[in-house]
Amino acid sequence: MTALPKSENLSLTVNGKPVAMPVPQGVSMQEFLHEWLGLTGARMGCGQGICNACTVMVEEPGKLPREVRTCITGAHWFEGKTIRTVEGHARQNADGSLTLSPVQQAFVEGFAFQCGYCTPGFVTAATVLIERLKAAPVPREAVERVVTEALDPHICRCTGYVRYHAAVRDLVLATPGLVTA
Repeated sequence: MTALPKSENLSLTVNGKPVAMPVPQGVSMQEFLHEWLGLTGARMGCGQGICNACTVMVEEPGKLPREVRTCITGAHWFEGKTIRTVEGHARQNADGSLTLSPVQQAFVEGFAFQCGYCTPGFVTAATVLIERLKAAPVPREAVERVVTEALDPHICRCTGYVRYHAAVRDLVLATPGLVTA
């Protein structure tokens, strides 16, 4: 008989809400999000950390946010951290309706996705980029390059790259404070 993995307490903040519960060692963050929290937005694409459909934002005090791949990162690595999944980007209004984040709205307005499978990873990448540009704006002539660098690690099997790129570029250029003259 094979012994079950030992569980350890896992405490973190997910989409602004504290979470604390025992989780078996060796569980990936993606499995934890899907099976324990019911958050299925971070998608299992390749399972090897290559396609980035599974990324979430890690937000730490005093640091710029970053993307972390959940398919290859154990849940316990996130101990004490604050993360935002794609479900945490939109804001819930008092009446229960949702207001999309600027990135999500730009993707909708730009018809930036086809099947949508990779979209959560692209939303995360674009949001991390926007947050980083708020802290360190770039010259207008660098926008194409920084958008490409932010989105390049993400794979879209439907070839939606052009529309994702255009939506993010247009959002960066239209958002005050992200671009210097």
